[in-house]
Amino acid sequence: MTLQTAARPLNALYDTALLDLDGVVYVGARAVPAAPEAVAKARASGMGVAFVTNNASRTPSSIAERLTALGVEATARDVVTSAEAAARLLAERFPAGSPVLVVGDTGLRLALIRRGLRPVTLAADGPVAVVQGHTPRLSHDLVSQGALAVARGALFVAANNDATAPVEDGIIPGNGSFARVIAHATGVEPVVAGKPMKPLHDEGVLRTGAENPLVVGDRLDTDVQGAVARGAASMLVLSGVTGPHELVAAPEGLRPDYIAWDLAGLNEAHPEPRGWRASVRDGRVELAGSGDRLHGLRAVCSAAWRQDGPVDAEAALARLGW
Repeated sequence: MTLQTAARPLNALYDTALLDLDGVVYVGARAVPAAPEAVAKARASGMGVAFVTNNASRTPSSIAERLTALGVEATARDVVTSAEAAARLLAERFPAGSPVLVVGDTGLRLALIRRGLRPVTLAADGPVAVVQGHTPRLSHDLVSQGALAVARGALFVAANNDATAPVEDGIIPGNGSFARVIAHATGVEPVVAGKPMKPLHDEGVLRTGAENPLVVGDRLDTDVQGAVARGAASMLVLSGVTGPHELVAAPEGLRPDYIAWDLAGLNEAHPEPRGWRASVRDGRVELAGSGDRLHGLRAVCSAAWRQDGPVDAEAALARLGW
């Protein structure tokens, strides 16, 4: 697979944009500068927009309020969380009223309640499942109760398996890192509801009625991998976790269809790289030309991804300033 081209803006080719949040719409407490205008322009073109996040700590209402405060209009209906995907997964397996031990925050508990399940905090309550999602208030006691319940046979579900999360100061551990505590202690691997697994993608498609969605994210191992697995198109933005070196080295199955600096790429055409030519000789990417750096990166990716094995793209990326 190599990068795709589009003679028309992506908002004219796909009916719905399923947007990740962290690293795409905002980073930490601040909006990505291009995001508010880009989302508004995509909607004005007729494209549906939903915000699909692996973050399970906040409720859709609180996320919508945060987005609106950052200049991105949103309602709770526009937000699809991994907590909701996890709650649907559990509600499809267990009867209403079943106790579920929550190693997580308010968003996860409310999602379970909306699905008719009963959140609990103690292994002694006999939970049928343990569900873990990100929370800044994670405690040793709560993790220990989750481990006890899983060791006794409760189904272990992780709202998402992200190893890291972007913040303004850099990268911090994500829910996937914390979920390893219970997995390591019990020897039980969690069922994952969030990206790149099927439940969250399905939740987004069901919620929006999308027939031809475009998945937009900043991570190869969740956003892009999930889109590829579902047969959906994807656009990677460089405003979050993934940088050019990781992108060029991406193996089959983790390669996006399109790349852009940020969400402005939703409303742009994606032509063949202009001004740059890239080829591979003796396992090394050679880049010639000048012009827009993003066009240069597209040329490097396309050349590298046509090869059967890994290539050395360091010199080419250095020429582009990376």
